[in-house]
Amino acid sequence: MLPALARAMGEILDTILDAVGNTPLVRLSRLSADTRTPVVAKVEFLNPGGSVKDRIGMAMIEAAEEAGLLRPGATIVEPTSGNTGTGLAIAAALKGYRLVCVMPDKMSAEKIALLRAYGAEVVVCPTAVPRESPQSYYSVADRLAREIPGAFQPNQYFNPANPAAHEASTGPELWQQTDGQITHFVAGMGTGGTISGVGRVLKRHNPAVQVIGADPVGSIYSAGDQFTPKIYKVEGIGEDFLPSTMDLSVVDRIEVVDDKESFLMARRLTREEGILAGGSSGAAVVAAMRVAREIDDPNALMVVLLPDTGRNYLSKVFNEEWMRANGFLEQFPTHSVGDVIGPRKTPAFIGVQARDSVRSAIDTMQNYGISQLPVLEGGGNGSVQAGRMVGSIQERTLLDRVYRDPSLVDSAVGAAMDPPFPTIPRGADIDEAFDVLLGGGAPALVVLDHERPVGMLTKLDLLEFVAEESRMRHRH
Repeated sequence: MLPALARAMGEILDTILDAVGNTPLVRLSRLSADTRTPVVAKVEFLNPGGSVKDRIGMAMIEAAEEAGLLRPGATIVEPTSGNTGTGLAIAAALKGYRLVCVMPDKMSAEKIALLRAYGAEVVVCPTAVPRESPQSYYSVADRLAREIPGAFQPNQYFNPANPAAHEASTGPELWQQTDGQITHFVAGMGTGGTISGVGRVLKRHNPAVQVIGADPVGSIYSAGDQFTPKIYKVEGIGEDFLPSTMDLSVVDRIEVVDDKESFLMARRLTREEGILAGGSSGAAVVAAMRVAREIDDPNALMVVLLPDTGRNYLSKVFNEEWMRANGFLEQFPTHSVGDVIGPRKTPAFIGVQARDSVRSAIDTMQNYGISQLPVLEGGGNGSVQAGRMVGSIQERTLLDRVYRDPSLVDSAVGAAMDPPFPTIPRGADIDEAFDVLLGGGAPALVVLDHERPVGMLTKLDLLEFVAEESRMRHRH
């Protein structure tokens, strides 16, 4: 064999499982620009299956084989949020096991498709049921494990091989990669395997290392005795019961992070650091940044573990429509009513006096190509804007009245007007204008600047503004 080929052969792995672990640390210099505390990320999505759970898949299977619980060709049944299922699926594919993954229905379509791509069977169960319900994904997994002959359930929530895998790999890696300089470790809290296994190793080396958990709103870990289960959308972290794989004695602090914070940080992580990670990674980074800013210590070293890839959430966290529909992105977060009326070429505000004739009001609408006018009284010096709004002229109702009584065109506007239009401050959020025009049924709004009318806002104005904003977003 040629020497060059021999060297190359020495770098060839026997199976893809040999590529699990030894993931790099990456500085989050842009996100942590406002603190002197160095913050680095352990990028676990660079594991072959795309998550930290690759580390426990083979570990739990091999532990079961050694204990005689798993025989050749048997079926593995596991309740999972998706990532553990993928780790198990890789190992099952190599070892010839059948795998059935039972998942809650809040998990992304990408995770389900990924498991099926590896050959796993997926059973989806409702999320909004208590753990003890026969419909919960925990209960369904237990039932399938009993009913399928020779089936085995690794049960990552109660399997000591889960935290042990992190004691054997993730923890030692972190200590070695940081040269023992790590002072703070941050991770999401799900089964507890990662934070418990890593926490034990770090505290064994240095008891002063602070271990910080990120927990979603509605999870039992941060609620304590006041626990009331709540549905949250972030995947893979938080629980409504206490798994035996969670060792809370190694956790020094828990930071509660809500869905919106988690998802927006995941998006920032991607756009500012170029790291495509999921919502639970976003939660961990939110927690890490809180503590980093609090201590503001250049001699500290904060390590935050990013558990999985954002590719599993392209239809959710990284989908504008899904984020807006769930209230995590404002429709127009930086726009006010003034932004909509600002660029017009027509005069900012057009109105008529109550004493003017209907004929003159019709002429005004024709001249400016508009279909409604506010009616004002007073003002002096011919200034419409200085008057008090007393009514409105609207094309549809005016046509009906003039058709029935043509002589009305020579009457004063006050005799043919409708009630005044609602008003809205120039600085109001554009969402408020949407609510009034669409929900309240008003044909138009009068825009006020310190109680002085400065413009009109119609449904067509909003439609044109939305269309232009959409065009600009797609361009960028």
